[in-house]
Amino acid sequence: MRGVLKEFKDFIVRGNVIDLAVAFVLGVAFSAVVSALVKDLVTPIIAAIVGKPDFSALSFTINNSRFLYGDFIDALITFLSVAAAIFFFVVKPINALAAARARGAPSEDPTTKLCSECLSEIPIAASRCAYCGQPQPATD
Repeated sequence: MRGVLKEFKDFIVRGNVIDLAVAFVLGVAFSAVVSALVKDLVTPIIAAIVGKPDFSALSFTINNSRFLYGDFIDALITFLSVAAAIFFFVVKPINALAAARARGAPSEDPTTKLCSECLSEIPIAASRCAYCGQPQPATD
């Protein structure tokens, strides 16, 4: 029984489980922020442009069956608004930050070179080409 408890403890304190729990909590909190952004800023802008803030009352009837296509339009607008908010306020800034870091990062030393005779890619330390057998100039 002690072995199982130790194994469970090792599983719980493993880094990826803790990281996942933190990411989940932050995701829930971020979801509230994005929902408020869409509800309080994006939806009123759409309502100002279209002139109708709520489409849920839109419907049509066929053979006594009522189709509430307005609810679908509301859900679609909400989805697109949330996706746009996440893209423009999270994804784009993170990508720009990553690109800025990549520009400032030193480039990795190459591990291969091209054969001077046949232009095949060979290890940088090779003294002969593995493909054509030609001797290679020494690299410093």
